[in-house]
Amino acid sequence: MKYIIIGNSAAAVGCIEGIRRQDADSPVTVISAERYHTYSRPLISYLLAGKTTERKMKYRPESFYSDNRCKLIAGKTVISIQPDKKTVTLSDGKSLDYDKLLVATGSTPFVPPIAGLDSVTRKTTFLSLDDAKGLEQSIAKDCRVLILGAGLIGLKCAEGINKRVQSVTVVDMADRILPSILDQAGAAIVKNHIEKKGIQFLLSDSVQEFRGDLAVLKSGKKIPFDLLVIAVGVRPNTALVANAGGEVGRGIAVNDRCETSLPDVYAAGDCTECKEVTSGERRVLALLPNAYMQGECAGVNMAGGSAHYDKAIAMNAIGFFGLHILTAGSYEGEDYITKSAGVYKRLFCKDNRLCGYILIGDVARAGIYTQMIKDRTPLDTVDFELIKEKPQLMAFSRARRKEMLGGESA
Repeated sequence: MKYIIIGNSAAAVGCIEGIRRQDADSPVTVISAERYHTYSRPLISYLLAGKTTERKMKYRPESFYSDNRCKLIAGKTVISIQPDKKTVTLSDGKSLDYDKLLVATGSTPFVPPIAGLDSVTRKTTFLSLDDAKGLEQSIAKDCRVLILGAGLIGLKCAEGINKRVQSVTVVDMADRILPSILDQAGAAIVKNHIEKKGIQFLLSDSVQEFRGDLAVLKSGKKIPFDLLVIAVGVRPNTALVANAGGEVGRGIAVNDRCETSLPDVYAAGDCTECKEVTSGERRVLALLPNAYMQGECAGVNMAGGSAHYDKAIAMNAIGFFGLHILTAGSYEGEDYITKSAGVYKRLFCKDNRLCGYILIGDVARAGIYTQMIKDRTPLDTVDFELIKEKPQLMAFSRARRKEMLGGESA
């Protein structure tokens, strides 16, 4: 058996470890467009902030490839897949044959077609270690940074460079920050927290054109800057599978075994779309834990085992300047809200199930909520009134909970 893995991030690591649980000896070849050892992408902002090092960013130990008897081909891309011949063609013209193939090609930053973008002196995206290294070379204490995008990537970039530059201004056409994961109330709390660190926001606005290092917004405002960071979103890298005749939507379509529509071709991670458990919809879930678990599932199945990944949920765990945020699931149905200084909780329930949550500030025991969503736990089978307020008490017996609550019903 010959295994080929295209990609070298979390999904690839999961696949390698899944394969080796079933097959200790067959050759595994990993082909990576990047030239680095596997690393954790979410840590690139911490590298800029001086909170980690390139060595500490490694997703697995230095000996990972040798320990798992893998051959790493770094700095090369796969330009095509020939599923009828079971071969892949590399950018250097070489062809490699496989018995089982994993496509874990991730995503690419989307660069919008804004007039005058070519006239900007210094610009970058912010998704890879090379992006972070390039940014490291470009920033200075007198640097004015303009970030397009108030989503997860843009705000992590802002946090990472904030103390190292003169100013950071974030522009987004949405009416709030983190619009894909937060509601208005939650976004306002996080925005206020970040603004206290000196970062400026221009929301419900967008760049109409660039005149060199001057951004002209649709509102008429003009923002001079020294460095532009484009963080308006990413696009799944689906072309390899699409060009080979495989089924592709927003991402590569996979089933709960992480199989594509092509024979013996699997896919995992940010390039895929899969069924989200709370909504039942096929979605791209660009999350590191999801990527790893998909990759592991694919690896087990590629090596002849049996695994299913059927509890995928949209989930984010992130923090900005010490404020922690957890979100999961879908935001529909009845909601329950509690709010205090710097703390926000919103739970969403539908059809006797917890289907989503937003937690800001106090994220203790969020795993209880997450497990209830994944397991589709009927709310009438648990003490949901208690769980809404004090989920941590569910770790204790009913009698002990009553005692801890001073005799209250538990």
